[in-house]
Amino acid sequence: MIADLYADAALYDLLFPAEAHSAFYCEETRRHGGSALELGCGTAQLLVPVALAGLNCSGLDLSEQMLAQAHRRAATENVSISFVRADMRSFELGERFSSIFVARNSLLHLHDDGDFAACFECVRRHLTPNGVFIFDIFNPSIDALARPPELRVRVAQIEHPERGRVTVESTCDYDEASQVNRATWYFSSAGDPDYMQLALDLHCVFPQELPQMLAANGFELEARYGDLDRSSFESASARQICICRAS
Repeated sequence: MIADLYADAALYDLLFPAEAHSAFYCEETRRHGGSALELGCGTAQLLVPVALAGLNCSGLDLSEQMLAQAHRRAATENVSISFVRADMRSFELGERFSSIFVARNSLLHLHDDGDFAACFECVRRHLTPNGVFIFDIFNPSIDALARPPELRVRVAQIEHPERGRVTVESTCDYDEASQVNRATWYFSSAGDPDYMQLALDLHCVFPQELPQMLAANGFELEARYGDLDRSSFESASARQICICRAS
């Protein structure tokens, strides 16, 4: 059975710890002050620290399960965050933000030009005149995308509260026409191999096309880093971490 990654908020938090991303987004949003909006906020792993840093925060996500955990996390930390269930391609919040961010490849759930155009239009409409749009996406690896679709590679190992040590493997099935990589993640614990599968379809944005994609949608790339430490972006960088402004 193919499970839904975003239906299990606890598993999501185990798979994607947020410490490094949290530090980066806290620093960037504090630098620009005012208020912050996170698109695809998930369980608010990143947004709660931003709120604790003193900013007015809002979070938007499409998953009810993720937002339920986000509300619990905010309540536990005693911070006030406005959460909205909406699609990042179509939302109207009636206010503007100093910074809007989309973290940890969430932008890549958009799979075609129309999706990106709709999202970027919503972002522009919700930014203050000097506001910034921040996101991080992976830098596509040709070697990884060229792997045989049946080949599995370990991507994670987690300590599950009920199953103990769980190993996660992934396959890649890259569609060149759509630039979408259709991955399947396989979860195995002791004595129970492949007890669960997850589908994860992400668009690939290559480094040379990214500035053109932004320009076509009314943004300019102010800075692009290769990692969360703000190191220079290079061919071998695993990430594209982008600071953008409306042009």
